[in-house]
Amino acid sequence: MAKSTEKPAQRKSLFPTPFKTLQCSSGGKDEYSCEFGSRKFYALCGFGGILSCGITHTAVVPLDLVKCRIQVDPAKYKNIVHGFKLTIAEGGMRGLGLGWAPTFIGYSMQGLCKFGFYEVFKNLYSGLLGEENAYLWRTSLYLAASASAEFFADIALCPMESVKVRIQTKPGWSKTLREGAPRIMREEGMNGFYKGIVPLWSRQIPYTMMKFACFERTVEALYKYVVPKPRAECTKGEQLVVTFMAGYIAGVFCAIVSHPADTIVSKLNTDAGSNFVDAAKSLGLKGMWKGLFPRIIMIGTLTALQWFIYDSVKVFFRLPRPPPPEMPESLKKKLGITN
Repeated sequence: MAKSTEKPAQRKSLFPTPFKTLQCSSGGKDEYSCEFGSRKFYALCGFGGILSCGITHTAVVPLDLVKCRIQVDPAKYKNIVHGFKLTIAEGGMRGLGLGWAPTFIGYSMQGLCKFGFYEVFKNLYSGLLGEENAYLWRTSLYLAASASAEFFADIALCPMESVKVRIQTKPGWSKTLREGAPRIMREEGMNGFYKGIVPLWSRQIPYTMMKFACFERTVEALYKYVVPKPRAECTKGEQLVVTFMAGYIAGVFCAIVSHPADTIVSKLNTDAGSNFVDAAKSLGLKGMWKGLFPRIIMIGTLTALQWFIYDSVKVFFRLPRPPPPEMPESLKKKLGITN
């Protein structure tokens, strides 16, 4: 019997390549440098994540340092202005940069996993759902993909986050990553690096779910109701402005959703031998919301810049950037929609 050459049918993704299949290349005639969903595509998305998270989190280290100190010792650091003045008085301008090295390394690793795996899981889950269900359940899809990505991203981040928080909130403990990391290993073992993983998950997973889902739906809404022309007619610069706006809106919601857990992480890494429940009890409900205002400023700006940098990397490397999803034609026919 002759062997069939027909290829098996594949489920359609919500994010199909919106152009002809292209070979990965470094330039020339092709508009895109690689295929959507290829290894090169995911690798460059991960690189974009490294830049977007590593650069932005390092840039706001002074604000992050003051925020952490307000959370851990509100009696001493009363508010953001007082916190900055006291920090400068105690350690000079140089003191505002404490913890920059673990911040840069930790959040670069987190960004690699966060953005790279998000693209992987979003495409994977979309393919499993099928084109129509992926469109109907797209918010749930964004939430599931981002939560899956952040689970692994936090495992990469946690050791450096442990070092960073101790450097920033425990005076005299250590001033550098080179001193701090061996000290944790010597005094607490590997558990010292991962004692904060559960509260970190509780902070970062809701944060990232909000960050990605809110961003995706805000972009969709901006192009539908605010931007006066279709996305395809917008220049790359105009599209990046929309990206920044959507990122900032998403960032504000992220800060509010994840702030209590962020405060607990700061407290947990300061008090040796404490656990998640102990830290939460010692802070109290009101104490968990200390430092919210500086965190809204920090996270709003941070999230907007992260999406801007990430999207800019895609533009620079000529990666496929599918437009916001539209209702599939097959679903329109089922629902009797003609326009």
